[in-house]
This record gives sequence, structure tokens and C-alpha cells, in this order.
Amino acid sequence: MKQWIAILDYGSQYTQLIARRIREMEVYSEIVSCETTAAQLRENPPAGVILSGGPSSVFEDGAPTVDPEIFDMGVPVLGICYGMQLMSHRLGGRVVPGIEREYGKMPIEIMPGNPLFVGLPSTFTVWMSHGDRVEAIPANFTRGAVSATCPFAAMFDNEKRFYALQFHPEVVHTQYGIDILSNFVFNICGCVRDWKLTTWVDDTVERMRTVIGDDEVVLGLSGGVDSSVVAVLLNKAIGKRLHCIFVDNGLLRYREAEQVEEMFKKNLGLDLTVVRAAGRFYEALRGVEEPEAKRKIIGRLFVDVFAEEARRFRDCRYLAQGTIYPDVIESRSPRKGPSQTIKSHHNVGGLPDDLKFELVEPLKELFKDEVRAVGRVLGMAGELLDRQPFPGPGLGVRVLGEVTKEKVELLQQADLRVQEEIRKLPDYKTIWQTFAVLLPVKSVGVMGDQRTYEYTCAIRSVNSIDAMTADWTRIPYDTLARMSNRIINEVRGINRVVYDISSKPPATIEWE
Repeated sequence: MKQWIAILDYGSQYTQLIARRIREMEVYSEIVSCETTAAQLRENPPAGVILSGGPSSVFEDGAPTVDPEIFDMGVPVLGICYGMQLMSHRLGGRVVPGIEREYGKMPIEIMPGNPLFVGLPSTFTVWMSHGDRVEAIPANFTRGAVSATCPFAAMFDNEKRFYALQFHPEVVHTQYGIDILSNFVFNICGCVRDWKLTTWVDDTVERMRTVIGDDEVVLGLSGGVDSSVVAVLLNKAIGKRLHCIFVDNGLLRYREAEQVEEMFKKNLGLDLTVVRAAGRFYEALRGVEEPEAKRKIIGRLFVDVFAEEARRFRDCRYLAQGTIYPDVIESRSPRKGPSQTIKSHHNVGGLPDDLKFELVEPLKELFKDEVRAVGRVLGMAGELLDRQPFPGPGLGVRVLGEVTKEKVELLQQADLRVQEEIRKLPDYKTIWQTFAVLLPVKSVGVMGDQRTYEYTCAIRSVNSIDAMTADWTRIPYDTLARMSNRIINEVRGINRVVYDISSKPPATIEWE
């Protein structure tokens, strides 16, 4: 493998951002479990190691730790937040519970001599998110920065090339955060820009050909960006030995099933089977209101329906999935760190015993914008690649409360009008996601001279880079007004529209 930066994951919601920022520099980075040993890393030595942040305290029983031999590998090590506390704790410093928890923007003053801060001003604002803090740094370390409540906002040992930051350079709220990471990657680790997606595509196609050989692959195609890119990528690698199954669960956007069939079967010539199963999903969801229960029901039934169809392909050895990085971290992958489960995802897992597929996940270490870039390298249409993310459970988690066919059809019509209006904005492609949510709330309205008592629709729109953090979109009032007027006037059953102005965190992008 080429040069790379290893990121030990201690469960921070920002861990993925560290990898993302480094890849933006055209240097390959990979997230590995915090339990990874020095011996394992030596099998393919990284140019540098980063210890991520995390929700734990070094004082907790069973708190995640680090193999001490990693500090003897002779490569630069950067600790971030919990990573700094862990580094200090393991190397002889002292960590204490913070008198005041720091969360949010905080000005710091930097000290001379730290190569992480080369070319930066003496004071700037960073993003803090910690309770514990370093009270005394290990021997041979030097103070690198201070804040009003944190005596050691950074520390470094230039001789051993150990560096640590109490703040998060990977988030956009930290001024000069990219410069700090760039100084670590290039000036300290000595990396060069040699990781490009064009090369990744060629390498992955060849790897898929080698792994799959003369065998066949079945793919659960959703029509979203991720599974679509996997389909085209594998079609390039193995051609007609790829068999795609599309499950129409009745929880899709307006006319989406027909559009998927048109695009992939007729236009791209893929072997595609469409399974119409809306009735089964509505019946399974009858009377269910709890969000996680709905997700699990939809996921399990999807697997059942998919498995029934997949049994036709007895010669298939492999199952392909469009799993990407955010799926991995939000579902708590055992290969990664001790992050907390936010919500479950429903990739095709838990297949019955008679279907023993081996898994193929060519996109599992890519971010969403990298997946889109791969699609462009493959020559896919922008109309498909620029589609906004859509949750696996579909409108089942955008109809709050019990899901019925009537509510889904109502939401489809409301969301159609939201999509039509948002696409008129000149900066539409910069918006991560815009959609409608049907609330289990009815309110009184007046239409003409008649009293109405109908549902409320919420509009949600966010800007994000990779879905790990998001801020609500400042949609022009005129656009919001058109959305509201069209929904209320054209969709019978909704008489009130509201706009969601919460960010992630603390909210999630989806309402359920």
C-alpha cells in the first residue's frame, strides 16, 4: 500500500472528519480500531498515527486505551481531545476532571516551537468539546497552547515527534484547522499527494475482478447514489454476472420505482429485477409508532423480500452493498471505535442460512462526496450523482408515528413540491438534503369559508459535508413561501407547514 495515515478511533463523532480532511489533501487515511496493536500497524507501516477524540474518560473502568508500543514505532503521533488525554495519561502526565466543561468555540494562545502551528497567528479560535483536561504534561513535552480554562490546550515533544491538541482541528469551527492537519501530514509525517480517486477506481475494478473471479454477484439496488455507483462499478468489473434486485417497499419518493427501472434496466442495460412489495411493508408497520421499531421492521422485511428473490440466483457467491463510511460509524462497527449507536441502518444483513453470500462492499471507506466523485470518473450522469441522500427505511422514518399507505401518499405529494421548488435555487447542488416530514399532529385551519382539521408538514433542509455534522439551510423566504403555498393548496390533507431550524448535533438530520 502507498503511504497512509492511521487514525485510531476512540468513538468521537468527528473521527470521520479527520480522515476526510486528510483525504482532501490527496493523502490516504484509514480509520482503524483503537484496539489495533503496534504489531498490526507494522505489517503496513503508516507515515503517522492519529489518536482520535471520544466520549470516554481515562478514569473510567474499561476506558479504551492504546498499545504503548505504538509510541515506540518511530512514527509521528498526534492526539486529539481524548487522544491527548490518553497520550498524557500513558506517558506520565496527569489528567484531571475539568473544573469547567469546555464545549464550543474558545480562543487559544499558541506558544513558539510547535511545528503544528507553523505559519499561524499567535491567537485564534478553536472548537473545544471535553470535560477532563491535562493538568501536567509528560516529561520532555512542552506546552503548545493555552485557553482561559485549559492550561494545556496543546503539547508537543519534537524529539519523539509526539503532538497533542485538546481541541478539534478537523471541524470547520476551528480556525486554521486544515493548516494544522496539513502541517502534521506534510511537514511532520513527510507525506506527498499521491491518493487520487481516478487511481482508486482503476485499482478497485481490478481488485473486484480478482476477488470475484468467474463468480456472480447479487446487489440490492436502492436507486440512491451509493448502491448506484456500486452497480456501475461492478458492471464495469464483471458485466452480466452482476444481478441487481430492487425492492419497491412503498416507502419511496413519488414515482421513484419507475424511475429506477427506467434508468438502470432500460438505459444502462443492467440485469435488474423489481419486486413490488408495498402491501407487505404497510401490513408489517400497522400500529407501530416507535422509530427504532419501525426501522427494524423495515430492515427485517427488506431482508426477507430480498432473500426470497435472491434464491433465484443460486450461482451467486457474493452479495454487494453500497455501505459507506457514515453507515459504518452510526451503526457502531465492531471494527472501529466505541462510538454510541445513534440509529440502525438496514443494509442486507442477517440473511437466512441457505443464502451464504460473501460480502462485497467496495465503497465502505469512502465519504459521500467521494462516492459521487467516483461516479463521475465512471461517467455516470450528474442527474443521478447529484441526488440527495435518502434513508434506507425511506419515508417510513419521515412519516412520524404509524405508517399507512394514505400517509405515505400524502407525504410523497408534499415532498414532490418541496423538491420541485428547491431545485429552482441556483445553489441547489450545494445543499446536502432537503425533504418533507409528515407530523402526527393535526391543527385547525381555514380554507375558503370552511374549517379544516388536517396534518402538519415540516420541511427540513441541511448543509453538510459528510452527514457527521450539519447546519440548517438558510432557504430564501420566497422559496419557503412557495413550498408552503403549494403544499397547502395542492395537497389535500395538510393545512400547516413549518420549517426545521435545528442543527446536527444536537439534532439528527432525519427526524427519526
